[in-house]
Amino acid sequence: MASQVSQTMDKPGKITSPYGSWKSPISSKVVSENAVALQEVRVDWNTAKADTVYWSELRYSEGGRYVVCSATVGHEGYISWTPEGFNARTRVHEYGGGAVFVYDGAVYFSNYEDQRLYKQTSPTSAPEALTPSKQWRYADGQYHVKNGRIYIVREDHEVIGQNGVKEAVNTVVTIDPKTQEQIVLVSGADFYSCPRVSPDGKRLAWVQWDHPNMPWDSTEVWVADLTEGGSDVVKGSAQKVSGGDDVSVIYPGWTMDNELLYIGDQTEWWNLYHVTKSGDHVNLHPKQAEVGCPHWIFGFNKYSIDPTGSGNILTLFGRDLGLLNLKTKEYKAMQTGFGSHTLINYSGDGQYAYCIADSPTQFPVVLRINLSNTKVEVLRESKTSTLDKGYFSIPTEISWTTAGNKIAYGYFYLPQNKDFQAPEGTLPPLLVKAHGGPTAKTFNGLNLKIQYWTSRGFAVLDVNYRGSTGYGKTYRHALRRNWGICDVEDCCSGAEFLAKEGKVEAKHLCIDGGSAGGYTTLASLAFKDVFKAGASHYGVADIEALATDTHKFESRYMDSLIGPYDEEHKQLYKDRSPINHVNSLNCPMAFFQGDEDKIVPPNQAEMMYNAVKAKKLPTVYVLFKGEQHGFRKSENIQKALDGEFYFFSRIFGFEPADKGIELKIENLD
Repeated sequence: MASQVSQTMDKPGKITSPYGSWKSPISSKVVSENAVALQEVRVDWNTAKADTVYWSELRYSEGGRYVVCSATVGHEGYISWTPEGFNARTRVHEYGGGAVFVYDGAVYFSNYEDQRLYKQTSPTSAPEALTPSKQWRYADGQYHVKNGRIYIVREDHEVIGQNGVKEAVNTVVTIDPKTQEQIVLVSGADFYSCPRVSPDGKRLAWVQWDHPNMPWDSTEVWVADLTEGGSDVVKGSAQKVSGGDDVSVIYPGWTMDNELLYIGDQTEWWNLYHVTKSGDHVNLHPKQAEVGCPHWIFGFNKYSIDPTGSGNILTLFGRDLGLLNLKTKEYKAMQTGFGSHTLINYSGDGQYAYCIADSPTQFPVVLRINLSNTKVEVLRESKTSTLDKGYFSIPTEISWTTAGNKIAYGYFYLPQNKDFQAPEGTLPPLLVKAHGGPTAKTFNGLNLKIQYWTSRGFAVLDVNYRGSTGYGKTYRHALRRNWGICDVEDCCSGAEFLAKEGKVEAKHLCIDGGSAGGYTTLASLAFKDVFKAGASHYGVADIEALATDTHKFESRYMDSLIGPYDEEHKQLYKDRSPINHVNSLNCPMAFFQGDEDKIVPPNQAEMMYNAVKAKKLPTVYVLFKGEQHGFRKSENIQKALDGEFYFFSRIFGFEPADKGIELKIENLD
């Protein structure tokens, strides 16, 4: 099974130049400057303040600082809240998310530097600390209107080393914002998320799971009764509602009638369930599409309930926005002019819907939708640009047959530059991109990091290998015990498929990826002989080292991807680690790494770089000071992008049109 991909035809009036040498206006500076990454979308459920929406944005030009912003109906533009010296970012699970919530015109946020929770009453006021100066981290909070209390996940790092405690302790706590008193409501499980209180203030719902599970494996939704005023859980009232072995239940919420909703994958797909008063669990809209997503970060809103009690629920099946009625089960797709949506929220008065939206030709934006007339308004663009769309490559979703006669998926981008064409009879180099996670998914929204390559004459295959979400539970679970096998097979077979179809040059196949995608990159180069070069961005080289030296959230992740780290499986860990297969490497490799990375420590890249260097293969290692897992500073994003392109240009022997960065490549003749 394979989709057909059409090759770009030569057009008169274009400059003829070899692939890889095309001059492009999409520079690394254009990629990272005048740009932000739009993060959390939050609303105020105080109806008197319901005309304002809030979001956080990662600002590359401010050293990777997260800033809370807001926009109000009837007012032009937006307002920045977070003052200099503050950074609205939490480190719970290290990946964070869910750092911001809002009530009564005040913003509550976790501050990155000290991880304390702060309250800011206006854009010009100084934030006030609500939590003590301890090694406590907070995420996924909610201010409950009726109880006047905060309900939030707390991660306690102070206990590490005390009485033999080896890792942080996660709990659900409630905070009195007036007295700042904290009370632990739920404890005992290894992980918690989504503490949500019913509208009447009488019941608390949450998700919990234990090692070695990840939140897309086996999780449970629990509920408990709250005491009058919501300051504690009624003893003995906690009960499991759904979930268990091999069932992932996530994102609980409440209807305005105080009935529970949650997302579950009891069937093949993450769908939305309603727990009726009689105790039945009803799939509100059975569909072969995912409402859920892997819980890598907190605060991902996949559905939102109309607070007026109409029964309407904003939903996302995949990234298609729609309205689902709780009472009639009627579903209606919503058209916004954008192809992809995420982070949805009703306004507190039910008049508007808010989300982040994008498309293959549109940058992500914060969108306001008037639900009475479906009028759409862009509140904030993640990037302002005058780039001509003639430089944009529009991806085609393709599939191909991979190992075991299975099917793999990805987005294929042809080279595209309105000013250039390649000499007749030549084929473009191919860059295969392996996403992180590995339980994640790549999308087809406008991504200038990809357009940087395609506008210079590269083809790109962005792979959703087996293990990716969005294709059902069976596809997601295919990577269990098969990390370093299925993902590698799918990336390699995708490149071979395109070369065999005559779409790309078989002699110029390369691969890159970050984090788990960096591992897939290194494993593809170590275990297969398909690619001629590769670049790893903070990628895993030694699975054994990762299993023994990483943070709590992922400390047992390898149990499902490889197997438990015990005597029986230790050899398997060695066999799957690219660092132990340097002798089989026969192509150049580049490494880009942050020196403060707690998820994949820098020694992983250093070990691999030294091994490749010792084998006399061309290699380069770039270490970025002050960067963690993923690069957030403009100058480092630029150097990583330009550095990788420069590396491949030297390896494949083409001359870039624009002279950017030059790196010292070891062992290059």
